[in-house]
Amino acid sequence: MKFRDYYETLGVARSATEAEIKTAYRKLARKYHPDVNKEAGAEDQFKELGEAYSVLKDTEKRAAYDRMGANWKNGQDFTPPPNWNEGFEYSDSGFGGGYEGDQSEFFESLFGRGKHRQGGRSGNPRQGMDLKGQDHHAKILIDLADAYNGAKRTIALHMPTQDANGHVSTQERKLDVSIPKGIKAGQNLRLAGQGGPGMGAGGAGDLYLEIDFHPNPIYRVDGKDVYLDLPLAPWEAALGTTVNIPTPAGSTLELKIPAGTASGRKMRLKGKGIPSKEAGDLYVVPNIVLPSADTDAQKEAYQALEKAFDFNPRTHLKG
Repeated sequence: MKFRDYYETLGVARSATEAEIKTAYRKLARKYHPDVNKEAGAEDQFKELGEAYSVLKDTEKRAAYDRMGANWKNGQDFTPPPNWNEGFEYSDSGFGGGYEGDQSEFFESLFGRGKHRQGGRSGNPRQGMDLKGQDHHAKILIDLADAYNGAKRTIALHMPTQDANGHVSTQERKLDVSIPKGIKAGQNLRLAGQGGPGMGAGGAGDLYLEIDFHPNPIYRVDGKDVYLDLPLAPWEAALGTTVNIPTPAGSTLELKIPAGTASGRKMRLKGKGIPSKEAGDLYVVPNIVLPSADTDAQKEAYQALEKAFDFNPRTHLKG
């Protein structure tokens, strides 16, 4: 996938105002419109202009796009950075999809496919109408331990805004959030009344926080199941042993390693995954680690093993 520099496509600076973006688009759209320009590539150029304008004219999409930074070049190989949209607050109708033309893979990777659902306040309400505010959404990252134990956290969200001159920026707000025990990645926390303001006597919309986990150097999460790679010395795997392993809840468990344990053999600890009515499981995956042979004594030890065993790990390769 290639990065698309929407500012370069429209020929405007990253600091361009809404009016400057609209003017640039209209000028180029007239030039490349398929009904006017019959040159090869004009139609594709017209589509690229439409996509760029659909992003840069929209306060929320533009603010999200700007989070990529100015270091990416047009046509450069691109993959969205992990959790690039963490803490980015957007309204029900503004961020996802919304461009009904031919969407590039790049556009879809950031904003999704198709037209986003509409919610909350819409249209041109008449004076005196009471309308509930739009719901807002944001993705937040929590620690895996928070899902095991529950927690209270202060989170910072960044909401797109536009000043009177048409310049886009973000403003920060902080919220105290209770993380319930047992929450999983992909679930949403609803914060009533923390969305967009209502009109008249209509109440504020709600804020939905999509949950994901911070990357963890020890654990991997799959739904409500958790995986732990456990390094073992060759003699521990061959002869069996007992080890203490950490759990995401912060405790330790004593685990018996049977003699003859092989790398990759999953050991299931039932109910030790993310807690819920039907708790997930914790899977311990042994990984046999070979010590290096740096000294003469260590090399001799490996040579003694070679002599003690009639062992060929490649017998299955013989035709």
